[in-house]
Amino acid sequence: MCGILGYFGNGMVPADAVSLLERMAGSLQHRGPDEDGVFTSVGVGLGHRRLSIVGLVDGQQPMSNVDGSISISFNGEIFNHVELRQSLEAKGYVFRTTSDTEVIIHLYQDIGPDCVYLLNGDFAFAIWDATRQRMLIARDRMGVRPVFYVEHSRMLFFASEIKALLKVPGIDAEIDPFALDQVFTMWAPVPPRTMFKGVSELPAGHLMIVDTNGVSIRQYWDVSFPDAGDMADERDEADIAEELLALLDDATAIRMRADVPVGAYLSGGLDSSIICALAKPYATAGLRTFSVTFDTAEHDESHFQNEMVQALGTRHSAVACGPDQIAGIFPSVIAQTEKPVIRTAPAPLHLLSRHVREEGMKVVLTGEGADEVFAGYDIFKEARVRSFCARQPASSRRPLLFRRLYPYLPGLSQQTPEALAAFFGAGNANLDDPLFSHRPRYRSTAAAKIFFSCDLKARLAGYDATDEVLSRLPRDFARWHPQHRAQYLETKFLLPDYILSSQGDRMSMAHGVEGRFPFLDHRLVEFASRISPGMKLKGFVEKHILRRATAGLLPPSIGNRTKQPYRAPDSRSFFAGQEPAYVERLFSPRALQETGLFNPAAAEKLLAKCRRQTDGFRDNTAFVGILSTQLWNETFVTRSAGDRGDREMTAVI
Repeated sequence: MCGILGYFGNGMVPADAVSLLERMAGSLQHRGPDEDGVFTSVGVGLGHRRLSIVGLVDGQQPMSNVDGSISISFNGEIFNHVELRQSLEAKGYVFRTTSDTEVIIHLYQDIGPDCVYLLNGDFAFAIWDATRQRMLIARDRMGVRPVFYVEHSRMLFFASEIKALLKVPGIDAEIDPFALDQVFTMWAPVPPRTMFKGVSELPAGHLMIVDTNGVSIRQYWDVSFPDAGDMADERDEADIAEELLALLDDATAIRMRADVPVGAYLSGGLDSSIICALAKPYATAGLRTFSVTFDTAEHDESHFQNEMVQALGTRHSAVACGPDQIAGIFPSVIAQTEKPVIRTAPAPLHLLSRHVREEGMKVVLTGEGADEVFAGYDIFKEARVRSFCARQPASSRRPLLFRRLYPYLPGLSQQTPEALAAFFGAGNANLDDPLFSHRPRYRSTAAAKIFFSCDLKARLAGYDATDEVLSRLPRDFARWHPQHRAQYLETKFLLPDYILSSQGDRMSMAHGVEGRFPFLDHRLVEFASRISPGMKLKGFVEKHILRRATAGLLPPSIGNRTKQPYRAPDSRSFFAGQEPAYVERLFSPRALQETGLFNPAAAEKLLAKCRRQTDGFRDNTAFVGILSTQLWNETFVTRSAGDRGDREMTAVI
């Protein structure tokens, strides 16, 4: 795990290039605190910040082959590097290092850009091919590792984080209002769009080739599902479960490969418990586990965490997260996410990764991905109930099923069937809508846009954020089973851009900790996509086939647990204790008028309401969204303008 950066184009003299690359790399020191390096040639530069995990002694980057014709800056891990190395050695390639970085170099030498198809890993890398005078930039299939780029002054600059791009003279932070609208609809911008106008993100499963002819981007992988009429699986459920367990075990085993100890996050839920149970036999020195605890009963899972620790005998430690900790760390969270958020959920994970690093660990396995791959989220059950209700819209019984879906939301138990049907959009649902499963989430999130300023609303007039989702759906999307369509939406538009980004890579790498995700091994994802929807969501039992496959690994109280989504206290975090000074400052009429994105009078009323510790979804969404947007603007736009003169002077010098 590292930070990468670089450029392509004849716009600098070598001395200026080295200085710029070093400044860009310096902004990514948190991603790679162990080493740094730069490489320059005519019209090209690569930079690197290293977090040493594989090839501790000889894995320095940027790395080149023997004759210097191929150079690479690589972020991430190639988990099947052992097998790839053996295959390449059989072809006559000679290795000088023990790192997986050199495996990518020789694999590219062997088959060119198609090397991405053979890589099982989480990666973002840039390869400079001096012979062909081209740059290859690639991102892993599931979008675990980020890479951003901007075309400026007839050059292309790229980096693992946007803050490095802001070190380039002439590149300044300016908000993309359409990206903000997407955050207040889908929780995150849809790549290639980012919060920064003119800065793009390479989408998951894509590669870019840059040469003198320009920039060419293509998709090399996407999750796919069989047509709804072709899903008859002749295999016995027991056979599917057995193959699933074997795949998951191997995915876990290869993610334990490292030259440093590998630990694991343990939330107490099904997914992380499975990963910990599978990882333990491969942790020769014993497995270290880590968790977050809360002082609010609705969020805390420490009872189940302790039960798994006792069952597995791991060496465990936890970080206690209260409102003061969330409020205290929140500005740093936004500086790392580089985009607003509508939930405080990333903050406890920021604290957890700091704790992991303080405990001397660099690598942890986590259970992310299981809910997307095996239909574990409530949104899949909700879509099924909404479809059920839509077939009998006059029924007074069917809407009552929503109460069973959300037992952790006590307010729903008081609602009438009519109110439940209206809230979940079950009465007049359009079953042919490609976004049927996600419309209620999008609508409830977008309700917070009532706080947008008149100016912002005018700029967004006629724009519908969901149109960008619709435009990116695959051609055969309509032929899939409704549950598979819902899984695709969750996997493509929430997982990489929020779960693996704001809650994942950005929080762990803030402290130089690498997260690894066995459930996101592409072999497992492709296998699960062919499993029938009924085996994944059986009635109201989510992840049925996964539970069956792993039944022998866990205590029944864990294996039979109903999904409890990971959440953290939202607006209450800022008012349960000492209110941070930055809240009042950023919600002041002057600050809101200067930003120009939110209605000051409406925001003032919202602040007063949240100080009374509201539990309303819209108010929580709006408060966290406004606060994080104001922090984002202060952190990047305001400071970027202040730093502009220094950067321009440095460029002149």
